[in-house]
Amino acid sequence: MKVGLINCAGRYLTSECYGDGVTVLGNSLGRKQTWELQVTMKQGKQTVVELLGHQGHYLLVDPDGSVRCGQPASVQQSQFLLELHHSGKWTLQLLDSKKYLESDGEDVFCVSRSPASYHKWLPQLAMHVHIVLYNPTHQCYARADADLDRVWVDTPVPYLEECGFVLRFRNGMYHLETSSHKYVSRAETLTKKPSAQTAFNLNLKPRCLAFLSDQDGCVLYPQGKRRRLCLGDNPKEEEEWFVIKRCPQWVSLKTKAKRYVSIICDTEVYAGSDIVTPKSVFHYEFNPDTSAVQLKTVNNHYLAQRKFKSIVANGRRMEPETNFRALWHCGKIFLQAFNGRYLGTMPIGLVVASAVHPGPGEAFGVRLANRSFLVLRGRYGYVGTLACHDILQCNLVDPDCIELLPCKPGIYHFQAHGRSFWSLSSDGTFRTWGKFALNFCLEIQGSNILAVLAPNGYYMRGDRSGTLLADSEEVTSECLWEF
Repeated sequence: MKVGLINCAGRYLTSECYGDGVTVLGNSLGRKQTWELQVTMKQGKQTVVELLGHQGHYLLVDPDGSVRCGQPASVQQSQFLLELHHSGKWTLQLLDSKKYLESDGEDVFCVSRSPASYHKWLPQLAMHVHIVLYNPTHQCYARADADLDRVWVDTPVPYLEECGFVLRFRNGMYHLETSSHKYVSRAETLTKKPSAQTAFNLNLKPRCLAFLSDQDGCVLYPQGKRRRLCLGDNPKEEEEWFVIKRCPQWVSLKTKAKRYVSIICDTEVYAGSDIVTPKSVFHYEFNPDTSAVQLKTVNNHYLAQRKFKSIVANGRRMEPETNFRALWHCGKIFLQAFNGRYLGTMPIGLVVASAVHPGPGEAFGVRLANRSFLVLRGRYGYVGTLACHDILQCNLVDPDCIELLPCKPGIYHFQAHGRSFWSLSSDGTFRTWGKFALNFCLEIQGSNILAVLAPNGYYMRGDRSGTLLADSEEVTSECLWEF
């Protein structure tokens, strides 16, 4: 789990790039302000942790109480007892000396054994803000109901768009935005705009376990037979705790004949449906070590290449026959099976791995099945607009939601929140006041990572200056976007 830590003055614990310095000079969550929380042991209900900075160095305390980054000579330098408080804040007490991590205006040190308000740190989750919420007690995911303006905890598999939320952090509080851009509130219904009624404390502990509470101490948890998510003060069996996970990437595959690949009779794979159903969406899993792609059904089975070149939905994750090699071209995908041949369809619609070389019949149009919008984060921050800039930026803390309007398979129009379209200038910059829709191709490059091919034929990238540009001929690290 990666977090930023904010002191009582609103400044972030920062691992400086030069030397081994640690300060609280950061005013927003960036790379230098991100710490990986590593759990080393449990001590009763409390947890012992180490903090790993962006350069691979640990947060250390020297015998005189000074704080720096480096490699620990002993665990006594780096192990902290993590204590959670009702406000959502943490204290970090050095396990060996029992002294608390604290800061003054600039420096960080560890000298006092008596806890005070200035020893408390507010954790900000560094995960991408597009998330799903899994409740371990009920073994279901939260789902927003736009028609009834409610949130239910009733979905075993989060393949629905309504299971996705945007967790926005503003002024030390969290706002939970639904896929229809409404907000969970202290009232009984969803609201259209963020306000004090939609602001919650996030009570966070290691392994991304968290619950949301209001200023009066009431917490959000599933209630009633339908498990409606609302405020209360009497949760049972820790049912208020949710695991915060990245919003998964579910896709549909459309053939040249405009039919969706679907599962019929439990395991048979056909391209016969002209609409998207739960049996025609697949969790797109990517192995970063082998670049292999696996496609998992809503029933937790994987597509696998079996004998006679057939594709069957009865695979298990560790089977090599479930691994495919993906080739992208203008928003379409070619899938090479374990036997080295490419997936295509027979005249009756049966999906097989028979083509030695890929052609138009082996191209599948890919559509994001559980996303009507994108939140993009690159090397320098999130993509969005600023009041003082009409050019789209790529270094923001608070992102914009990019509305996706599906066009041809694999091609989308990008729309701003005000319903105008993205426009592309001759210098490769973007604005959000376009009157005409432009075509963008999305290519999945990893787990929740994609590249965007812009209308000018170049890949979209984030520039170090903070400007979003479409000027890259190939996919580089600056062209990869978390979504």
